[in-house]
Amino acid sequence: MSTLSTTQPPKGLEGVVATTSKICFIDGDRGVLAYRGIDIHELAHQSNFEETCYLLWFGKLPTRRELRELCDRLAEERKLDASIITLLRTAPRHALAMDVLRTAVSALSFYDPQQKNNDRAANVDKAIRLTSQIAMIVAAYDRIRKGQPVVEPDRSLSHAANFLLMLNGKNPSVTAERALDIALILHADHELNASTFAARVTAATLSDMHSAITSAIGALKGPLHGGANEAVFHILQAIDSSGADPVDYVKGMLAQRKKVPGFGHRVYHTEDPRATHLRAMSRELGNSSGQGKWFEISHRIEEFVKADKKLNANVDFYSASTYHTLGIDVDLFTPVFAVSRISGWSAHVIEQLDDNRLIRPRAEYIGPEYPAPYIPLDRR
Repeated sequence: MSTLSTTQPPKGLEGVVATTSKICFIDGDRGVLAYRGIDIHELAHQSNFEETCYLLWFGKLPTRRELRELCDRLAEERKLDASIITLLRTAPRHALAMDVLRTAVSALSFYDPQQKNNDRAANVDKAIRLTSQIAMIVAAYDRIRKGQPVVEPDRSLSHAANFLLMLNGKNPSVTAERALDIALILHADHELNASTFAARVTAATLSDMHSAITSAIGALKGPLHGGANEAVFHILQAIDSSGADPVDYVKGMLAQRKKVPGFGHRVYHTEDPRATHLRAMSRELGNSSGQGKWFEISHRIEEFVKADKKLNANVDFYSASTYHTLGIDVDLFTPVFAVSRISGWSAHVIEQLDDNRLIRPRAEYIGPEYPAPYIPLDRR
């Protein structure tokens, strides 16, 4: 006889605590997000992406010298083997940007000088290397597919400024650099989301860093994880091109029982703290670039959905208008998520391996009663 527990496990493991971690703290009821205990609002106001990377990887804020050394190492690792550029050039025209990124990151392991070393020091080196390389891959692929020359990085620029330089072929404005820098901070980590959990599961088998990050990118590609900001911008485009009233357009979606992307969150029961900063960035970028319409459309949608459905904007809603105003194509929104989240993914891989145990949960069996008879083929 089969035995079933009296309570079914929650679908999607909702609310299940799967591990302990020192990296990210979330309080969904109070709208708190913190890295290593430091509130995301403080980091967004006072820090930069490079310092945030150091915090995630080493567990503390860097001294001035430590930060300079990390910036130097990131600059040194902004290089790709010629074969990776060839791979980007030979990707079929119909390839999705996330598929190209996933494949290129996997291929990076062939050329990593510490490929066979899986200790902590080597994995920190790989985290630094991958953070520089993923940004280069996303920017280089976009240039290549548009028939434009690949842009070399500038050692004097920040990580955010280098990405925009390599993507757009010109130095960004101070406003644009700071906007992307804050966006990278906000997206750097978010506890055990699907992609981070995928990375930890892979790492727990004692596989390598590149395999773990490839797993994470594969999970991020799914529209229920990454991609919501792409869906948001498609709505903004449809409203703009049709001349529709934003509120009427969204009412029409709701009347058809369509979900409005960019609202609500599995963890936060109040405003997503990341949305607070992205809203301000979207407004500021729109004003400085003369593209304020994207913020205005977004803001009208937000006010209506919040009043009518009592749902708050999440990180994806205002990142759509922010990324577009920065000159990022809509199908690169999710790859840009990876440009930031590589910092958190790699921090979790390092933490997993510091005190590793194979992640092997059980499933509650709800199939046919045991023992089920085997029926011979000629009697079926």
